[in-house]
Amino acid sequence: MSAQNGIKRVTVPEIRARKGGEPIVSLTAYSAYSARIADSYCDFLLVGDSVGMVVHGYDSTLPVTVDMMILHGQAVVRGSKHALVVVDMPFGSYEKSPEQAFSNASRMMSETGCGAVKLEGGAEMAKTVRFLARRGIPVMGHIGLMPQYVNSFGGFKTQGRRQSDWPRIESDAAAIAEAGAFALVLEGIVEPLAAKITHDLFIPTIGIGASNQCDGQILVMEDMLGFGDSVAKFVRRYSNLEQQYGEAIKHYADDVKARTFPGPNETYAKLDE
Repeated sequence: MSAQNGIKRVTVPEIRARKGGEPIVSLTAYSAYSARIADSYCDFLLVGDSVGMVVHGYDSTLPVTVDMMILHGQAVVRGSKHALVVVDMPFGSYEKSPEQAFSNASRMMSETGCGAVKLEGGAEMAKTVRFLARRGIPVMGHIGLMPQYVNSFGGFKTQGRRQSDWPRIESDAAAIAEAGAFALVLEGIVEPLAAKITHDLFIPTIGIGASNQCDGQILVMEDMLGFGDSVAKFVRRYSNLEQQYGEAIKHYADDVKARTFPGPNETYAKLDE
């Protein structure tokens, strides 16, 4: 992405080069407003398919479409100037074949102006990652707890609790890295396994519920800001904006009912001469 007003976008090679260096900071963003607030603090912003649950009220990410991701991706790109913008490829948009993935990923990049896409999957998606990377589409991988696999997993379950599962998860990580992904999200993975994968890989890992041993961290912005009643164990709430929103809206409603809003300072009372 090009510089805007002298501010240079973080690039994919810069994220890749942060392996083992200063931790990479990331949050999800779904709107121009949230992107503008988070932009100067984050190295990359993820337009996650979690938008389906957070913004659209779905029970999972599965109903999210390419058109929805493009719409929100456009907003985040417009609202940001500094952070690399990565857009999730939604369920059903890349699994059929590498060619299907390229068609949808190239459309998402060209229509949003984002700098990379993210897709879920382990060794089974390595061929697709390689196909995209060799054709100029930067790919961020995602293994461990994969929301698009929620039906296969039988729910949102922590991965790696049994050490017998470690070789499979490590193999998935290695396959995606070797296929050409520039970074890899590790979600819901037990700490010792996440630390081992991070040590073994030559690309940065981005943790979400995978310990501070990863090369960076990401959270859903609404979770860390205090929206919603139920959050995962790995979320730290840095504010309680849902309560503050509720209090502000109640105050507004009370003022409307009492006819104290709008008041003299919010009313156009003077007539033109």
